[in-house]
Amino acid sequence: MIIEVKVPSPGESISEVQLANWLVEDGSYVEKDQEIAEIDSDKATLSVSAAESGTIRILVGKGETIEVGSVVAKIETDGKAPSVKASKETPSQTPSQTPSQRPHLSPLAKKLLEASNFSEQEFMEFIRNYRFSQSDVKFFLDEKDKSVSSHHLNVLQSSRPPVLQSSWGGNRDTERKKMSTLRLKLAERLVSVKNETAMLTTFNEVNMTPIMKIRQQYKDAFKEKHGISLGFMSFFTKAVTEALQQFPQVNAQIDGDEIVFHNYADIGVAVSTPKGLMVPVLRNAEQMTLADIELKIKELATKARDNKISLDDMKGGTFTITNGGVFGSMLSTPILNPPQSAILGMHNIVERPVAINGQVEIHPIMYLALSYDHRVIDGRESVSFLVKVKEMLENPVKMMYGGSDPVSRLLGL
Repeated sequence: MIIEVKVPSPGESISEVQLANWLVEDGSYVEKDQEIAEIDSDKATLSVSAAESGTIRILVGKGETIEVGSVVAKIETDGKAPSVKASKETPSQTPSQTPSQRPHLSPLAKKLLEASNFSEQEFMEFIRNYRFSQSDVKFFLDEKDKSVSSHHLNVLQSSRPPVLQSSWGGNRDTERKKMSTLRLKLAERLVSVKNETAMLTTFNEVNMTPIMKIRQQYKDAFKEKHGISLGFMSFFTKAVTEALQQFPQVNAQIDGDEIVFHNYADIGVAVSTPKGLMVPVLRNAEQMTLADIELKIKELATKARDNKISLDDMKGGTFTITNGGVFGSMLSTPILNPPQSAILGMHNIVERPVAINGQVEIHPIMYLALSYDHRVIDGRESVSFLVKVKEMLENPVKMMYGGSDPVSRLLGL
């Protein structure tokens, strides 16, 4: 029997998608419910699974743009599964792994993990459970070939005088790659924001010493109780939700000739993925504890990086936070995420000299940037909102009211 594999609908108003990648080879045997392809819509990357087991015949090439509902492959259910020869492995045949083994991470990669509240152990656990695709194996083969070639080249050149070499360039070749549907839509939205909004950016700085002291004092107890590290994003999200309550205009958006105000805070958290920028949303963040925020951010970020994010995860944000600091950004002007009216940009933390009570002291300082739509938000409101965020971050106790130990209550300890 022949089973047709059709492109599912990623969501309303989406009529075309791009076949991003085949996870199986043409003519190979696939199991029922096995993921066989990835498709890019203008909002997310989705996977396509086999409805039945059998031999697959691929009809559409990687990178082609196709209509929703189109047939991209056929599965012959009469196909036989390949026989597998079992081999008994002895403990001596399997390399032993010791707890001392660690991934070979660059300093920037380690900094990114730390800023995202992930440990190297969690990264290794993710790698062990990651389902490697054809593109991953090709990457391995390419890098392995480069490594072998580099080794032979070094041997050949060991007797020659050292010369200055460049890792790229030297020719006039070019390469063209088709933009993904997600990247095309992102480009379109970014241009429309610049053309259709009255976007301004206001800046401020925050002394991170109080938050760093809290993290240092409570990080072990927090992780022991909640099972996750205490990061900066939860403090910023909490400070934003408190400030939005006092300045609802920043949480509003234009709809035709009306301004829509929201009595809740759905905070979008910008995540950089191999497919492009995605903004999963924390629903009702104003009701979350710091632990709730950290756990939800980790869940959504993992789904986004694994291409498991759904459209529902990214719908309906009222305000966005983006953290360019994890990549080393000192200062930037973030672009609005329509139809939202404001976005907060976080940046890297650098020790700087500041005046404290008439004395020059060295403190970890972060620059903040709030981009906003001047059609909805006046300058006074935007500046006051950012000042309120700064005040709460520099005095985290203000995020909670009452209680003999408000810091412990804030951390949910």
